[in-house]
Amino acid sequence: MAETTDKFYTKFTETKKGAHKKAAAKNAKKEFQKKLEAKKTAEANKSPKRNPSAKNADSQKNQKSNTTYELKNSLFAVKSIPEDSKAIIENFDNVVQGVKALNSKQLQRLPDDIRELSHQLTDQRANRRLGYMNENAQLSAYVRYYTWWNFVRLTRLFSNLPAESFPSTDGIALDLGSGPLTVISALWLARPELRKLKLTWYCLDVSANSMALGEDIYLSIVAKTFNEEVSEPWKIIRVKGSFGTQIKQKADFITCANMFNELDQAGDMPPEYQTKKYYEQLKTYGTPETKYLLVEPGVPKASRTLSLLRERFIKDNFTVKAPCPHGGECPMNGFKAFTGSQNKWCNFAFSTESAPEKLLKLSERAKLPKERATLAFISVTKSAAVNTENELLCRIASDNFKLPGYRTGVYACSRLGLTLLSEKQKDSGSGLASGDLISVKLKTPESSLPKDEKSGAVKIEL
Repeated sequence: MAETTDKFYTKFTETKKGAHKKAAAKNAKKEFQKKLEAKKTAEANKSPKRNPSAKNADSQKNQKSNTTYELKNSLFAVKSIPEDSKAIIENFDNVVQGVKALNSKQLQRLPDDIRELSHQLTDQRANRRLGYMNENAQLSAYVRYYTWWNFVRLTRLFSNLPAESFPSTDGIALDLGSGPLTVISALWLARPELRKLKLTWYCLDVSANSMALGEDIYLSIVAKTFNEEVSEPWKIIRVKGSFGTQIKQKADFITCANMFNELDQAGDMPPEYQTKKYYEQLKTYGTPETKYLLVEPGVPKASRTLSLLRERFIKDNFTVKAPCPHGGECPMNGFKAFTGSQNKWCNFAFSTESAPEKLLKLSERAKLPKERATLAFISVTKSAAVNTENELLCRIASDNFKLPGYRTGVYACSRLGLTLLSEKQKDSGSGLASGDLISVKLKTPESSLPKDEKSGAVKIEL
């Protein structure tokens, strides 16, 4: 219609003369548009009218054919982090500077020290000394970069885990491979209810300097969050030694972060050969009722180790509270990935957009920019597993990716095995994110669900 109108307008202006040519042309164009609209209305009236109730029925029919889901929880919701902790995480460099200050020359050198330490932790780790964290420059670089990033990762995770994953009464706790007490400080920041408990922490690490600095940092954090509900800081007992060193008391709660990854890096044996020894040693530290919270980098080998430990815990009648939505075989055990083939391994990630601005700038200066933070973990308790036979729980374990037909997909773990969830593309992107736990209500029998030819995953359209 617009093209016909423009032709008429052009023809009219070319033939019309006089002072009122523009005004006359404009009026003529309006008259022509009215005629076209009138013609269009007349043709529409000749067509059979559609029953509005029929349209609503079709809409309801389409709605009933769609699978629905409900978000149960997320692993990385920033809103779950306590307000008094957010400021500390945002300005953690000031906390460290208040505990162990660097002069201007050392601060200028810091990005280079961080980059050098990164090489020792990755491509040059074969030449790394066992007690590398005892050296001042490397310890300072580690705390001001890696500990800070670990706070970002761990406080998000810890603040979103179920309360059953943590101690509920006074007792003994053990942190393995403590380093600068990162896990302990992160727990204090993320779980205010734990600050009320009288916990005695045994901290085990080969670096005495690292633990000493970590305790000073922890006490500085306690001072900044102290209130009338907190009677006293947790008691810290530092033990110099490696994994396997004897502890005087049995622990009710055992944690570690990045320990198994470092142990795996120190040897060439596959996780299958190491995990039995790891598990037996973990059990000697605890009691039959001990809770475990084990966190590792989101890399295939470390994820494989956690998957194998998970199997052993389940065989001993423990319950994996998170991230697993079931107690069956792990469909993301990382075995093929570890051996060099394509496969999925259990890990979770979130964008670093909301990370502290100063940390992001420090990462760029060290030429180690980070757009995503990743981790793998298991939270294990002796409590009975919740019966979920009547609902299908799916834990999202991948980033979003595009699928044919204007759809968005994510991989998830469920009792059906590896699961491919897809939904129609949205202007704001997918509503599903790595770490989300959703409850899916199927409109068709589970046995009739198709499988993805590429991955072998069960396909569910949301």
